[in-house]
Amino acid sequence: MIVAPDDAGIRRAVQLLRAGSVVAFPTETVYGLGADATSADAVAEIYRLKRRPSWNPLIVHVADVARARTLARRWPAVADELAARFWPGPLTVVVERAAGLPGDLDTVALRIPAHPVALRLLRESGLALAAPSANRSESISPTTAQHVLGSLPEVPLVLDGGPSACGIESTVVDLTVSPPRLLRPGALGLRALREVTGPLTLPVSVAARDGSGDGTVVADGVARPSPGMSRRHYAPRARLILAEDVDAVPRGGLAGPVAVLTYEGRGPGDEVLSADPSEYATDLYAALHRLDDAAVGTILVQAPPDTEDWLAIRDRLGRAAA
Repeated sequence: MIVAPDDAGIRRAVQLLRAGSVVAFPTETVYGLGADATSADAVAEIYRLKRRPSWNPLIVHVADVARARTLARRWPAVADELAARFWPGPLTVVVERAAGLPGDLDTVALRIPAHPVALRLLRESGLALAAPSANRSESISPTTAQHVLGSLPEVPLVLDGGPSACGIESTVVDLTVSPPRLLRPGALGLRALREVTGPLTLPVSVAARDGSGDGTVVADGVARPSPGMSRRHYAPRARLILAEDVDAVPRGGLAGPVAVLTYEGRGPGDEVLSADPSEYATDLYAALHRLDDAAVGTILVQAPPDTEDWLAIRDRLGRAAA
């Protein structure tokens, strides 16, 4: 059921969460599927509904920095600096985990979302909410309430906060190592991050370009400190092919209809997004949902530029094409 985030809607959501159930709610990045992060049974319901593998961790959303500190065994100074600069916002920090949270990891990923509905829900429930994207595991993340129900019709309640402003997930940074390590590129750009952290260790995909990565590849089935590190993720039902030149892709043998997603003007019928990376990100998942809804068989995606501004988008498209 989709409901407005008014007093009655928030009150009903709080009742469900306190009873150990799940609620989908909007954030500025994508819609999240939330449950009480301190309840093993509630967290298990997230994994069940999403059909998510147990080795893929969840981000915990909190209302303020004070609550975030209670969930950390050690809170480094750089975490305070990042929180002061970027929270509420699309940044997730990984720190050493305090006792009392379910799970086997020694770390916890924490974020304060920058959406008024999410913040009100966190404050009025008094809970820290584990909340991955509100979709089936590996599929396209939802940026509207309708996307949530299309993927997870069993969710008892979806708070409708309108389309997500960022359109892709948060940036995740591991603060348990020095220098900090980028685990997932996202809506917060690296230039802004480096203004606070200084040098960042980058994933292997970025290391191939600038030599600064740690060379780590996380295989499926292996525990990891952050979501979004699986080989395949964010994928539509249609086969997605990422190409530097979509016109050069042989069409013979491709499941049809064949659609084209690009950021440049082309022929009629193509899905054309903005050439600005922030605007492209805002509509990327919505565009993939539109193409899936149109029952296309193959999506040819014009690869964006191989620059830092497009890093998060290339990451999402690369995993969707895996």
